[in-house]
Amino acid sequence: MFRNALGKTFRFLGYTVQYGCIAHCAFEYLGGVVVCSGPSMEPTIQNSDIVFSENLSRHFYCIRKGDIVIAKSPNDPKSNICKRVIGLEGDKVCTSNPSDFLKSHSYVPKGHVWLEGDNLRNSTDSRCYGPVPYGLIRGRICFKEQPWRLKH
Repeated sequence: MFRNALGKTFRFLGYTVQYGCIAHCAFEYLGGVVVCSGPSMEPTIQNSDIVFSENLSRHFYCIRKGDIVIAKSPNDPKSNICKRVIGLEGDKVCTSNPSDFLKSHSYVPKGHVWLEGDNLRNSTDSRCYGPVPYGLIRGRICFKEQPWRLKH
């Protein structure tokens, strides 16, 4: 009886580890669901919008200008950011704020991207923290679903 219970326990642990590995690979390499917060991507992505990100593009270096990506924040590695790719390595980008009279430009270094929010006046992005290493990109937004909103 003890041997039978021990066998069932180890079988259960084995299945748990297997399914855990499958889930990890799915979320790491295929993609996942993300709830966006903050005003930096308005009007394209509103606060609390649900988006689906796919992660294969970052692994195959298929990120292009204009893509919206999820990346680790350069300022806080525990949080993610949702921004649009404005420039890839070697591109000349405007590094100043929209309200600046004199515009400054820079080139995106090798292995980096330039990320900006669509709401330029209310976005902390590459204009604040500079070019973002490509390795911080977690995925590319491929679909947006708006949450149910009650109408009054």
